[in-house]
Amino acid sequence: MKTLPRQPAAISSSAGFTLVELLVVIAIIGIMVGLLLPAVQAAREAARRMSCQNNIKQLGLALHNYESSFKMFPPSTITDGGAASQPWSGLAFLLPYLEGNSTFEKINFSVGYHHGTNQSLFPPNGIATVRVPMLLCPSEPQDRSRINTTTNLPEHYPLNYTMNVGRYLVYNPVSRTDGAGAFAVNARIKPNAFLDGLSNTMAFGEVKAFTPRWQDAVLPVTPPTSPEAVAASISGGAWSDNSGHTEWVCGRAIHTGFTTTFGPNTKVPYTIGGQVFDIDVTSSREGRNTTDTTYAVITTRSYHVGMVHVGLMDGSVRGMTNSIDLNTWQSLGTRAGHEVIPEL
Repeated sequence: MKTLPRQPAAISSSAGFTLVELLVVIAIIGIMVGLLLPAVQAAREAARRMSCQNNIKQLGLALHNYESSFKMFPPSTITDGGAASQPWSGLAFLLPYLEGNSTFEKINFSVGYHHGTNQSLFPPNGIATVRVPMLLCPSEPQDRSRINTTTNLPEHYPLNYTMNVGRYLVYNPVSRTDGAGAFAVNARIKPNAFLDGLSNTMAFGEVKAFTPRWQDAVLPVTPPTSPEAVAASISGGAWSDNSGHTEWVCGRAIHTGFTTTFGPNTKVPYTIGGQVFDIDVTSSREGRNTTDTTYAVITTRSYHVGMVHVGLMDGSVRGMTNSIDLNTWQSLGTRAGHEVIPEL
């Protein structure tokens, strides 16, 4: 009997994706990611905004701890009526009053921040190079040291929160007139000086680190009427495309102050070398000499869309939109202007 040849085993076929099905799945995943990513980014920005608000809140607490100790608020800086080298910032005066900041209790404020005593705290370049988390917004993309181009070593650390020093005038060393803001040069301002009320006066406002700036320029006595008019009002001075708000230790307004000449996030254009920069500008810096008045256009800016955070003198924190009325904004910048401020 003839044996039939064995039939080959049937080739089993497993179910799989066709190319079309695979492309459909990839497309669906891409759509889902596209839908989810904005929500994730929004959640992250909301967390950053909350952290930013908390930083300003902590500064407000330090401000009132300082006032409890000295029965007055800190000056924006101290020049003792004369020329001053390395004048300390009011923010630096507040840091020892932040809970747990034993580091800052070691600062010797009787000498400059680059003096050997303060440099020895943190070699090689001292206290000025220290990163202070409380002074930095989590949304700041340039959270890094400012490097000295000669030594290639860290020289300063930037900041995102500055002090309200008035509308345009900052300080006249001859008459000792200040800008009527919450803080002033050589000032000993007490709570009862805030005739507008602590809840109607700004203390702190956001700025961007490494802001392009003019300093020691000649500026007119009257403030510019528009952001576009600023460029034409500047003569002389020193230009930098990235060094404003880079020194938390320095008491000069170009680094640790803001003025209310213009509202939040107003672009102040200046064209140089064919490139348009959004600038800050100051005339002779406070304490540079004993005769020249300091005027400044130093705008509050943030990386939060459409608004900036400000801290009020009563310790509260508010978000101010770009559309805030300029008169209201400038009224919030004075301590005793007797303005009627609408409910915020």
